[in-house]
Amino acid sequence: MHLLYSLAMLLVFLAASPYFLYQAVRHGKYTGNLPERLGFLPVSLNLDREPSIWIHAVSVGEALTARAIAGDLKARYPHLRLFVSTTTMTGQQVAKQSFQVADGVFFFPIDLGFIVRRVLDIIRPRLFVMMETEIWPNLLRECRARGVKTAVINGRISTRSFPRYRLVKPLFRRVLTLVDRFCVQGEETAGRLAELGAPRDRITITGSLKFDALQAPGTSGTARGAERVLRYFTVAEGRAVVVAGSTMPGEHEIVLRAFERIRTLARNPLLILAPRKPEHFAEAASLSRHSGFRTVLRSELTIDAEVKADVVVLDTIGELAQVYQAATVVFVGGSLVPVGGHNILEPAVYGKPIVFGPHMQNFAEIAEAFLAGQAALQVKSGREMEDALIELLSEPEARVRLGDRARELVEANRGARERSLAAIAELLPLPQAATGNVLAFPAAR
Repeated sequence: MHLLYSLAMLLVFLAASPYFLYQAVRHGKYTGNLPERLGFLPVSLNLDREPSIWIHAVSVGEALTARAIAGDLKARYPHLRLFVSTTTMTGQQVAKQSFQVADGVFFFPIDLGFIVRRVLDIIRPRLFVMMETEIWPNLLRECRARGVKTAVINGRISTRSFPRYRLVKPLFRRVLTLVDRFCVQGEETAGRLAELGAPRDRITITGSLKFDALQAPGTSGTARGAERVLRYFTVAEGRAVVVAGSTMPGEHEIVLRAFERIRTLARNPLLILAPRKPEHFAEAASLSRHSGFRTVLRSELTIDAEVKADVVVLDTIGELAQVYQAATVVFVGGSLVPVGGHNILEPAVYGKPIVFGPHMQNFAEIAEAFLAGQAALQVKSGREMEDALIELLSEPEARVRLGDRARELVEANRGARERSLAAIAELLPLPQAATGNVLAFPAAR
């Protein structure tokens, strides 16, 4: 079975090579990181081949979530080095900015046996942590052969991906038995994993680590970061700011149409349009200009100068979470088109009123909690989104009420960090010197 998987991976890689070549020529992707993806890590990354903990976070969202446990792992296991890998280039940028505690950051290798063996020879992990749902058969097999403990942290299986996993259930069942611990967000994911073949005694419901990954407003790191970013978004007192975060193609036009209507009802509003992917920055800016709006890129703004434009396109990586603090109202994208939604917790921690669309499969449990707590508004269409934003802009009390509920819900749901660390401690016992300073958490279940 593993041989068939490896052959399939090799064929997929060869078939995808023209795409990689196009992306390299068109967008400059992959050109500088191909050696790492093939397992050729710099020897200097771990010159003395010291044992380590390896965290894998696919992209930006997973990298930001992993921050919730990275510092604790480094503090609790000081004798182990800490390495972080990502798959995407944007994830790599965020990881390098956010993981000051890490001893190194690199690109995740292609999941072929001879490639992952090269990486393991250099990284020498005692524990391999996969954020959310990153299941790589060959890497897990090699980890098991070397006695490396493995854990899925903040695990989830979305409604959209579950049917695909069921199609390959015979293979997936075998792979899941190679994982030593699943720390999952909720009952639904726990049930799906069990149905797919994960041993039930290895599944722990910890809640969503995304709640714990959010730094509370006013903490030193948050305050410094927000102050630095927000100095580029100076606006006149009373000017309404609409932030459309993590938008996808098909949503840019909808947001701009909504903003046109908002402009007829609000005095000189500002739209901060934040496309999810860098390759969409130019498209969003072009659409905005063709719609007749005075449009600038975030990278063109002058620090401490008042923003005179109608629309600012956020063409930077890692700033959106801080920009939400400037918002009067927020629309979270990837939800009006069938993408699966994006993170609504980042604006919630600042007590911002949040609107999102019908497609929230990737954050289903979190979205349901917000709706049940009347802490966000869900709309079915672009027109409903316009109505919701206009209503919130015109009713300050409703804005405050919705935002307060969002912030309270975030604070009430923290705790996954402690439960995840407790589960990890069962796999990788704490060193003798550290046990006296570690809180006693309930045993994983």
